[in-house]
This record gives sequence, structure tokens and C-alpha cells, in this order.
Amino acid sequence: MGDPTDEALMTRFQAGDEAAFDALYHRHAGSVHGFIAGMVREGALADDLLQVTFMSMIRSVDRYQTGAPVAPWLYSIAANAARDALRRRKRGVEELSATGQLEVEPRVEPSGGDPGLRRELQTALDTLPTQQREAVVLHKVQGLSFEEIAQALGTTVTAARIRAHRGYQRLRTLLAHLETT
Repeated sequence: MGDPTDEALMTRFQAGDEAAFDALYHRHAGSVHGFIAGMVREGALADDLLQVTFMSMIRSVDRYQTGAPVAPWLYSIAANAARDALRRRKRGVEELSATGQLEVEPRVEPSGGDPGLRRELQTALDTLPTQQREAVVLHKVQGLSFEEIAQALGTTVTAARIRAHRGYQRLRTLLAHLETT
């Protein structure tokens, strides 16, 4: 017999099975972290938001609709946490550590590949409006279907496709100069 589905694990977690939560965490933490890191572009902040996401999952476990796909629900929680962090950053709300010191996180660049090209791509992604960036990252990086993206972002499938399409168009425009070099 194979591994239980996410939905079966979630049902067990709702019934109080902590091992089911651990299994869900280990199954999804890497991809959720990757999504969050793609949104906030700061490694330590992404680590913190991953914990916020799973704590929110625990707090809202009773609101999960039994049988609904778990991954889009989890990405929805993660997207909300990332959006909140980006809004706080825009407003200039500074986070203080437990010691009262201002936490300044360096930008973490992924290793491997052409670093110049990677920076160009990241800069282009960073210029996308949040909704487009979310759709592009969830689709191309995390491999979610448009149906799952729509569910995660609380929108329609058509809107998810449009957001991704517009994001791809903008990326093509921003990165067009790379084709000529």
C-alpha cells in the first residue's frame, strides 16, 4: 500500500494525529518554502514565513474542507503570509528580533547556473506585480495547474491564466535583450 494522500493525512490531522501533520510538513515544506522565497526574495524571511504558514495551517485546520486538495489550500496560506510581509516592507514596518535589534537580511542568490542570467531573471521577476509574480512562480516553478493556482489565490481559473500570461509577456519584454547577446 502506498503513501496516504494529502487529503487522507489532513483528515487524520483534523482528528488529532500529529504524525499526519509531520508527514504533510515534510511533504510540502520544501516547495512551499521555494514559493515563499520566490515571492519575498529573502532567505531568512522565507524561513520565518514558512513557519508562519504551517502555524496558520494548524490554527485553521477546522476550516479545511474535508476532501479538498491540500496543496492549493496550503499555497493560499503561504501567499497570504508573503503578501502581508511584502505589504509591511512597503509600509516600512521594521521587524525587531527578540533582542530588540533590527534584523537586516541579506538577499540570498541561488547557486548554480549563470549568476548574471539568474540575477537578470530575478530582477525581472521582482518587477512583476505581485499577482502576476505569484501566478508565474506557482505555475513554472512549483508546477501547479491553473486550477490549483486559482484555488490557492482565491480567484478563477481564467484570472489565474490571465495573470500568468501577462506575467510571461512582461518577462519576455524585460528579458528580450538577452536573446540578442
